[in-house]
Amino acid sequence: MKLKVLRFSSQKDSTHGLLFEENDLGNQFLCYTLEDEQRALKVKGETRVPAGIYKIELRKEGGFHDKYSRKYPGLHRGMLHVIDVPNFEYILIHTGNTDEHTAGCLLVGDSQENNQLLPDGFIGKSVNAYKRIYPSIAKAIEQGQEVTIEYIDFD
Repeated sequence: MKLKVLRFSSQKDSTHGLLFEENDLGNQFLCYTLEDEQRALKVKGETRVPAGIYKIELRKEGGFHDKYSRKYPGLHRGMLHVIDVPNFEYILIHTGNTDEHTAGCLLVGDSQENNQLLPDGFIGKSVNAYKRIYPSIAKAIEQGQEVTIEYIDFD
């Protein structure tokens, strides 16, 4: 499975994007995304991951895993963990609404407000989007498929 994040608006405190799944029909839109801002020099917890292609695995330990196991019983099988990002660790795909809810992670949602107007950015209906996209991604990983995510800077 191949996922792609097309980043289209990088502002002072946030980056907005679109998440797609590449399949036989082309690129299928999944949801909106929100990340921290782009920086020339990384600031821990305040910088988006560099453009590139990374593998996703399931992370079955840590605070987020425990929280999501309780919050999404029957659905959650591990955090979607973006691995091998240079100078970053514990990059996850999860729910949230503003750049205050991410520390380099990718937030997903079904609505988005212009981050040129709201400096922290805003992504809404995050739980809805997460519950919709998570099962197929987790299933692909569990079935032994290689799952990758490509971050593309269009901004």
